[in-house]
Amino acid sequence: MNRNIETKCLHLEDDENNCNHYGAISYPIYQTATYAHPAVGKSTGYDYSRLQNPTREHLERVIASLENGISAFALSSGMAAISMMMEIFKPDDHIIADSDLYGGSIRLFRNVSEKNGLKFSNIDCCRDNIENFINANTKAIYIETPTNPMMNVTDIAHAAEIAKRHGLLLIVDNTFMSPYFQNPLDLGADIVVHSGTKYLSGHNDTLAGFLITNREDISEKLSFLIKTTGAGLAPFDSWLVLRGIKTLGIRMEKSQENAIKIAEWLKKQKSVTRVIYPGLPDHPGFEIMKKQARGFGSMLTFQLISKEFALSVLEKVRMIKFAESLGGVETLITYPTTQTHADVPEEIRLKNGITESTLRLSVGIENIDDLIYELEKVFSETERELNG
Repeated sequence: MNRNIETKCLHLEDDENNCNHYGAISYPIYQTATYAHPAVGKSTGYDYSRLQNPTREHLERVIASLENGISAFALSSGMAAISMMMEIFKPDDHIIADSDLYGGSIRLFRNVSEKNGLKFSNIDCCRDNIENFINANTKAIYIETPTNPMMNVTDIAHAAEIAKRHGLLLIVDNTFMSPYFQNPLDLGADIVVHSGTKYLSGHNDTLAGFLITNREDISEKLSFLIKTTGAGLAPFDSWLVLRGIKTLGIRMEKSQENAIKIAEWLKKQKSVTRVIYPGLPDHPGFEIMKKQARGFGSMLTFQLISKEFALSVLEKVRMIKFAESLGGVETLITYPTTQTHADVPEEIRLKNGITESTLRLSVGIENIDDLIYELEKVFSETERELNG
């Protein structure tokens, strides 16, 4: 019997018949840089923590299990993971990337990857015909779904069919949904990316990044790169993510429950011109989400009537924090124009729909009545000030 994901967050089935580490329920933190050898040619299985560490290895096995991959690689941040992954390509390789990505990914591709000789076509992967952009040197399709911050939904299985037909890799950033709600490898993806800082950790207290694959050839390349580039996740940070994953299921369920109610509340506000949440039936990707995911997540984006209204909301929130990041237990509100997408050229931001009145909300696990009360108070005060 295949175990349900809630159980997989807590138990690694391969370890259940063992009583290692003195029976410790919480996996130990192996805070060591190096390891002693019993003799020449003999090893404990570990040599140097840049190569591997027992705590990081355990975390990687848990992540691989959650994403149904054969191997996972834990790195020092989400951007470290993407940066290392790009090293599997060589100069003149062409990558089709969604135009609406996290700003850090866009910055990396434009300023580092292109400098290193990679070529990119930035398209709307959920609306454009991907095949029209495939060239002789195209090697991969890179998507987020839902996208950050405009919540566009790409059909992963359809993108995988195109990738396989043309011998391309399909890379999916699954940060927004987490493996609790969505498993891209099961839908045909070759590599899954996570900013583990977000839902996997879940407490806004550490940075982490992950790459997961179900292909032996890619696993071998990534294994070589992580030991060569040296960006592996530290033991204590690995333990923090392990601890966070234990509550991934209940956090995702609660934050999604809150997000749906806030999205419905926002739709009723006269100062809100658009609510973008894939769990709303009027979202263009609603049916695709029902097909490829087990939920809709807890990220939503909304447009207000003016820049002044948006700035006032950011100034007045108190329990809801005006902060950059997402996926933690606390509800955070973000201004993409000056935060997550500040380095994205204005013409690209505007083309993607990111305006100076756009706000992004990462809904946490607080009591929904308290969240709605704060939003009502902030909106009422802002309306009085601006209309006064």
